[in-house]
Amino acid sequence: MQIRRVKYKDIEEIPPLKINTSFKTDFQGSSPAPFIGRFGYPHVNIGVLSPQFSGDTSHYDSPKLWSRENAAIGNIASLRYGLVNSRSQASVKDIQKGGKFLNIVQEVGMAKKAVEVEVNLQKAPQLQFKPEGEIIPFGPQAAIRNARITTNPSVDSRVERVVSDTDLKAAPAVISLYQKGFEESSLNKLLSVGGVGLKDNRKLVPTRWSITAVDDTIGKQLITDIKDFSVGEYCVYFGGGWGNYYLLLFFPEVWSYELFETYLASQVNPWSKNSYLYSTDYENYDGRKEYAEETAGGYYACRISVLEKMKELKRQGSCLALRFITPEYNIPLGVWVCREATRKSLQEKPITFADQSLMMRYAEELIKRKFGFDINLLLKESKLLKMKKEQRKLFEF
Repeated sequence: MQIRRVKYKDIEEIPPLKINTSFKTDFQGSSPAPFIGRFGYPHVNIGVLSPQFSGDTSHYDSPKLWSRENAAIGNIASLRYGLVNSRSQASVKDIQKGGKFLNIVQEVGMAKKAVEVEVNLQKAPQLQFKPEGEIIPFGPQAAIRNARITTNPSVDSRVERVVSDTDLKAAPAVISLYQKGFEESSLNKLLSVGGVGLKDNRKLVPTRWSITAVDDTIGKQLITDIKDFSVGEYCVYFGGGWGNYYLLLFFPEVWSYELFETYLASQVNPWSKNSYLYSTDYENYDGRKEYAEETAGGYYACRISVLEKMKELKRQGSCLALRFITPEYNIPLGVWVCREATRKSLQEKPITFADQSLMMRYAEELIKRKFGFDINLLLKESKLLKMKKEQRKLFEF
């Protein structure tokens, strides 16, 4: 059996889809989200995403809703590729001086429900598929000629307080809203349009970066919280969704975390046509100093879900997470899949063990039965397990 190490961004693809490809130049629609590009930074594309009709479009931009309803991959993709990105260009620091379209983008990013917009584009948008691992996909893009909001946007009073507090740094602002129950997608929209932070530091943040920034910021706070707890026990969680399955191994140790992402071989799996592929990143008790280059946003998305579970249990531990990407996941839907699939795994009943050897044997047999895959190919590369072995030798000495 062959296995190769890769970066996720180097292999993501989109298969052919049958969706609407006819879009108008002028339309009125309900925009559930803004979009801030990253290419050309600090001069970037800014836009509002909307279908070319008005109505309740909350289901176009809510990972929590998709998870709760177990929405199918194809249905989510069909919704998302129906969103037109009506865009213009701006510098990320233009937020300090404002502008008509920039103000519209900010209003959409802060609103608690879709904002009614009237849009005139320079030409009819053309749909092109460009996979982006972290962001949720969307449809065609076109330069804007004119736009206006046709109804008063509704903003949650708790968001208004954070936005108006220009002496509050971005990280505590994000954490405070998360602790009040705001879902991650709402927080990354707010961060992306420069809605939080010290007055002179506020700027637009590319959507791709804002997603990981929110997950990382919340994760770091949760790590601080769980370090006050005693260690847990040996236990295994397994589950997932949208063709992504997570095997989560908890060890009764102080906090550390490692993620392996495995692209299971199949003739129809766009990621792995010839052999098994994997990516991995790790952090010890002291955390990471650099971005998780291989597993990218999926690293932070899975981590936040693991930490939420530890906080719920009031126990800390080391977590070895293994993500299995199956042929079912044939359309990249964004990093939210990692977060919500991990949460689904952690909602399953855990199986506890008396010692590590029993837990590892169970994990090996489970994955062999489910996917015909030998997890020892990954475990032998595990920094987390290597560190545990070295620490045990030190204690024995």
